[in-house]
This record gives sequence, structure tokens and C-alpha cells, in this order.
Amino acid sequence: MTQTETCVEELLVEELIDQKDLIVFNDDVNTFEHVINSLIKVCKHSEIQAEQCTWIIHYNGKCQVKRGSFDRLEPLCTSLLEKGISAEIQ
Repeated sequence: MTQTETCVEELLVEELIDQKDLIVFNDDVNTFEHVINSLIKVCKHSEIQAEQCTWIIHYNGKCQVKRGSFDRLEPLCTSLLEKGISAEIQ
């Protein structure tokens, strides 16, 4: 294995390790419509994807709605929290 191949492999492993999940939690306050619209606007979900995530949140208590680096997820999490939706980065 050449040094270039080794460096590329190390970078890929680092990217995978640095991946975080944006989790949305169920609550008794927000409507399905509000959560769906928020996921569409904030996370850029399609309508179907947002609806599926909302049902998962409802039945399982939480759902991973986005994966990425902490820096990428932090503004999304903040936006969801500002909309009154329980969310955190794990």
C-alpha cells in the first residue's frame, strides 16, 4: 500500500468516526403537521421522508433525522429547538 492510499484511508475513517446523528424526540405538544413541515424546512426532507420520520418519532419515541458532522448538524438542531421540537445531537 502506498502512502497516498494510506492517507486516503485514514481520512475516510476519520470522516466516519466524526459522524453524528440529529435525533428528534416525541412529545405531547407538537402536531404531526408542525413536525413534518419543520423537517421539510430545516432538514430539507421530502414530504414523504418527513412524514415517515414523524411516524417513527411517534411510535418509537425518537428518530435519527439527519447524519453528518457536528458543525453541519448544530444549526439544524438549533432551528428545530427554536421551533419547539425536542432534538439533540448524539
